[in-house]
Amino acid sequence: MSRKRREKNKIRPVEIQVNYLKLVPASVLIEQGNTIVLVSSTINDSVPSFLKGFGQGWITAQYGMLPKSCNSRQNRERDGLSGRIYEIQRLIGRSVRQAFDMDLLGEKTIIVDCDVIQADGGTRAASITAGVVSVYELLRQMVAMKEIRKVPLKRWVAAVSGGIINDEIFLDLNFEEDSSADADINLVMDEEGGVIEVQGTAERRPFRKEELDKLIEIGREGIKNLIARQKEALGVK
Repeated sequence: MSRKRREKNKIRPVEIQVNYLKLVPASVLIEQGNTIVLVSSTINDSVPSFLKGFGQGWITAQYGMLPKSCNSRQNRERDGLSGRIYEIQRLIGRSVRQAFDMDLLGEKTIIVDCDVIQADGGTRAASITAGVVSVYELLRQMVAMKEIRKVPLKRWVAAVSGGIINDEIFLDLNFEEDSSADADINLVMDEEGGVIEVQGTAERRPFRKEELDKLIEIGREGIKNLIARQKEALGVK
């Protein structure tokens, strides 16, 4: 959707579909503007070696882009991950872990798979937002099967991008906007406005503290909206 058709401090239209794939439990499709990401979660009865014997669980993520998810085709990554993909995976994993109580999960690992079907900016942020939904749905299904007592949710978490274009603050950048931004950020927050992670980069000029404060301020409102969409998709209050 063109930026001219919406306010610069609002997120793009968002739709989240839970159990999108009939044969894949906890699969979630998120459409945010023209960005589309398919996320699914899988649980394994083991944890990384550094957590063995401590009785707590772990959440990790894998992220990838389909070869034709954007205008120019990208080869599939077969010979090791690029630094960019590895960094995005770690960001998604860190962010989704903040939403859940690892001590109540037991020694289990949840793998969150994020596949970008169509990329038009904000793919890592959309992956985080949908990742929380996918993990929640997986855990809810485990409760129904009496594998765990309750969904160990600590806080609702979502993510959004923002940027500075021609000295104006914009929220939820699409690809064209991101490509022309003077600076951009990725912001991960909880429902109460607590900051989980901020990734900020000056592209054409350094940005000032008051600009960062404004980005965080409008980002907080965008994330509240996204969390409302998460709850609506899951049918919870």
